[in-house]
Amino acid sequence: MKNILNSLGFEKSPKDTTVVVAMSGGVDSSTVAGMMKKEGYNVIGITLKLYDDNKEVAASKTCCSGQDIFDAKRVANKLNIEHKILYYQNKFKEGVIDNFVDSYLKGETPIPCVQCNKTVKFNDLFQESLNIKADALVTGHYVKSITKNNQTEMYRAIDTNRDQSYFLFNTTRDQLNFLRFPLGNLLKKETREIAQKLQLNVADKPDSQDICFVPNGDYVSVIQKFRPDAFKKGNIKNSVGKVLGVHEGVVNFTIGQRRGIKIAAKEPLYVIDINPDNNEIIVGEKKELIKKNINLKNLNLLADKKYFDENIFVKVRSTGKLLKSKLNLDNSKISLTLLEDEYGISPGQACVFYKKDIDGDRVLGGGWITR
Repeated sequence: MKNILNSLGFEKSPKDTTVVVAMSGGVDSSTVAGMMKKEGYNVIGITLKLYDDNKEVAASKTCCSGQDIFDAKRVANKLNIEHKILYYQNKFKEGVIDNFVDSYLKGETPIPCVQCNKTVKFNDLFQESLNIKADALVTGHYVKSITKNNQTEMYRAIDTNRDQSYFLFNTTRDQLNFLRFPLGNLLKKETREIAQKLQLNVADKPDSQDICFVPNGDYVSVIQKFRPDAFKKGNIKNSVGKVLGVHEGVVNFTIGQRRGIKIAAKEPLYVIDINPDNNEIIVGEKKELIKKNINLKNLNLLADKKYFDENIFVKVRSTGKLLKSKLNLDNSKISLTLLEDEYGISPGQACVFYKKDIDGDRVLGGGWITR
């Protein structure tokens, strides 16, 4: 007779199952910790100290600040669970902040949250969880996971407005089998209702909105802090090479940007390309932002190649819609053909692959956009 699985899919009682909960100090991860405790699991909360706060960051709507660590500690005390703080400032600086700055200098638009998940969260924290012999690492991400035959697949969350699968495309197969995402089948309002029932002090805490180390969304100030030499004047040109104006540094611009170009024209101008080698910004009309073919690098595939024989769906930005596409895996340079129009696709962003099935929108992996 087959043993009954607990809610996390293990053939043992919750009290004999040790789980690490990644506690950021926000309502989502705090609620997950409360849910696990209420179900009887042996819960260890771990909070990461990723950077040293300054006054600007402390006052902005970021995650992982000093206040968040304090909130996580209060929740752990309320739930009467073990709580640890890991000091990962150096790891975070090397793996996330340096990459963020270098990416802008290359004319890209980086996604530090993906790098953070790939490095300190789902690599170092994953290893720490294994070191203390935990059965699973549980997080408050809004993604759905389904385990069949001891293999876990990732899906977009029920609450598509909160879905975070785009940021997790780089999760490895081993990590995915170890991870659990209890909020994937909940709406955000339901998460807050659970937090209120558990009487958690963060039940009404606002969501973080900014990148954790970027005060009030001002990414230029971060680049100025670490690479003050990056701000060099250069030419703004149109698509046929005519000089239209002068810029104060390519790091001030991203593909698709309209504001800040400061050039008068009959039709609105957008940044359609960035050439860091020549220190040039290329501008054009909105129709020039439409791209059909994308080159990708560093693919992370979570499905067999046979799944890509047919058309798939992709997201080319975190807030974008699912676009019908065809992925070409047959040559050394991985390319994607979009079968629908999309504007402002930028190098440095992720392209995440999805396939629709009876369980929802399954994540098949993804890669980084180069050109």
